[in-house]
Amino acid sequence: MFEAPSISTSDKPTLYRELVNQARALMTGERDRVANAANFAALVYHALPQVNWCGFYFFDGHELVVGPFQGKPACLRIALGKGVCGTAATTKQTQLVADVHAFPGHIPCDSASESEVVVPMYDGHDFLIGVWDVDSPVLNRFDDDDRRGMEALVEVWIELNDPTRFEAAA
Repeated sequence: MFEAPSISTSDKPTLYRELVNQARALMTGERDRVANAANFAALVYHALPQVNWCGFYFFDGHELVVGPFQGKPACLRIALGKGVCGTAATTKQTQLVADVHAFPGHIPCDSASESEVVVPMYDGHDFLIGVWDVDSPVLNRFDDDDRRGMEALVEVWIELNDPTRFEAAA
């Protein structure tokens, strides 16, 4: 059983460094992406304050399909280029959204969500794996420290999962 020590700091860079270390420890030795995605989502959801949803959308070769997550039931499929997730996937850039209601084409999966950060997930060969999505019921909840922290977490997730499985699944 994995025991995540509590992270008691208000310093975001320190919090994310600790969270990256915990994610690495949690996933080391396990290569199944679903198992790692499920535990990764649970780890982040319970470690970060003011988060009402976090999880994965995996690319199936045509669109983004919901994967393991924590929070209320989610939108099942998102087209590339649509909403915050689809935009992150097609632009290959993290989307840091202070107010989701002001984002053109936002797809409201949870009416409580007010802000969002979405990190696109690509392997080393420019192959789209999916996106990592985190929502908050608080306006302007996420900042550049969160963006950098989420990107570091995604890098570890990709590193510790077998990238050939992503390409075979698509």
